Amino acid sequence: MFNRERQIEYLRDFMGKPPIVVAPYDAELFGHWWYEGPQWLEMLLRKVAFEQKVFRMITLSEYLEMYPTHQVSTPSASSWGHKGYNDVWLDGSNDWIYRHLHKAAERMTELADEKTQPTSLENRALNQAARELLLAQSSDWAFMMKGGDTAFYGIRRTKDHILRFTRLYQEIKDSRIDGGWLEEIEGRDNIFPEIDYRVYRSTE
Repeated sequence: MFNRERQIEYLRDFMGKPPIVVAPYDAELFGHWWYEGPQWLEMLLRKVAFEQKVFRMITLSEYLEMYPTHQVSTPSASSWGHKGYNDVWLDGSNDWIYRHLHKAAERMTELADEKTQPTSLENRALNQAARELLLAQSSDWAFMMKGGDTAFYGIRRTKDHILRFTRLYQEIKDSRIDGGWLEEIEGRDNIFPEIDYRVYRSTE
């Protein structure tokens, strides 16, 4: 907290307006690898709220509402992983997955753009396709492939979700959705129950 106060004071004078400091973390670090992490995080938030007056917690959208004009910049690719540049996830053991993930993402956008007024069954299939894509994109699978001990599981999960997505894509395109199979995979992986496939539209 002390270091962020000093950083913000310096940047505020340099920028001529209050800066925003973004601190993204891998959520599993709090509670999975670090069992007292959630308690530490709660204490930090309380200290920020009650023990200093230099900065406050804010969301990115709140900051943009207050200060809508910014210089456009592109962050450099970096990672907490080995060598600092995504080496763990771009290894010979797992780099084969990305052409499939990129193609699936393109197809998800295609479906979202085309299906502006889906039937109830199509809506369910589109939302499940979005789930399958998100599950396929989980960085854990590539991490497991690199690690070796659970590589078979990471490979299987990646393939399962890509294959399910591809089948959903084809069934939606052909207007022949298998409702029984859809219900089965909805029950198997129903993460993000409120997901809305429309977030993938390129026209919004």
